[in-house]
Amino acid sequence: MIKSNQTSPVIGFILLGLSAHPKLEKIFFVLILLMYLVVLLGNGVLILVTIHDSRLHTPMYFFLGNLSFLDICYTTSSVPLILDNFLTPRKTIPFSACAGQMFLSFAMGATECVLLGMMAFDRYVAVCNPLRYPMVMSKATYVPMAASSWAAGCAVSIVQTFLAMRLPFCGDKVINHFTCEILAILKMACADISINVISMGVTNVIFLAVPILFITVSYVFIITTILRIPSAEGRRKAFSTCSAHLTVVIVFYGTILFMYGKPKSKDPLGADKQDLSDKLISLFYGVLTPMLNPIIYSLRNKDVKAAVRNLGAQKRFTP
Repeated sequence: MIKSNQTSPVIGFILLGLSAHPKLEKIFFVLILLMYLVVLLGNGVLILVTIHDSRLHTPMYFFLGNLSFLDICYTTSSVPLILDNFLTPRKTIPFSACAGQMFLSFAMGATECVLLGMMAFDRYVAVCNPLRYPMVMSKATYVPMAASSWAAGCAVSIVQTFLAMRLPFCGDKVINHFTCEILAILKMACADISINVISMGVTNVIFLAVPILFITVSYVFIITTILRIPSAEGRRKAFSTCSAHLTVVIVFYGTILFMYGKPKSKDPLGADKQDLSDKLISLFYGVLTPMLNPIIYSLRNKDVKAAVRNLGAQKRFTP
């Protein structure tokens, strides 16, 4: 479709979503709603147990509570909009709401990248320097670490949202996505977006490449240290302290690399199918990963399972 060169004040956008596949909208409404409820329940329970159980008042569980709260914020920034659009014939969103939704989604995603790196450092100190762990990972250290993750994510999101939303937009202002995804927004711009491309590239290096490198190096040292433990039971216990985090990292970054690393189709018919598959992958990535995180930590962590059981017992016996 050829873009018009004429621009006008932007009042709102049209979200295309699954408009071309109305039968799928009802199915995905139920599916995404159920997944969203699981996200709220699972992460909400994790936050409660990390607050109420004194045995979980440690740096690792403090980061886990932050991760759970972040996942709730991330899904809430987009899923209600998606669910509403599944049921609404005219899928419009005001300019200000689009900017707000873009800011929240980008901020939460960037924050999670940094936070997972902070959690890797925590596991590195716990496994490789256990005697120094209480001193290195004191409250004066891990609270600023978490706060800086949030600050960095919000700061870069402000910059990217401002750079994207200041652009002039041409044509029908139709976003070929479920939400105000920044790359879909940039496709509508009828101005030079080289600054946006450069800033996105720098952001990807800082918030994707650097944390991945940091996590990889941390786990090289962690695995090397674990392999030096003489007893099999000792190795098992040491690895169990970081297996949940490693699983979450693999799911989180693996999905991102799959989404943005696969080759694009040059066939027009294939491109249409790929657009649909890309949107669906992005949709499920935004809900599936936050849904899996509490499940992974609950299944692979005896302390969390015990805390959840204790919380359930307290609720049953409370008059």
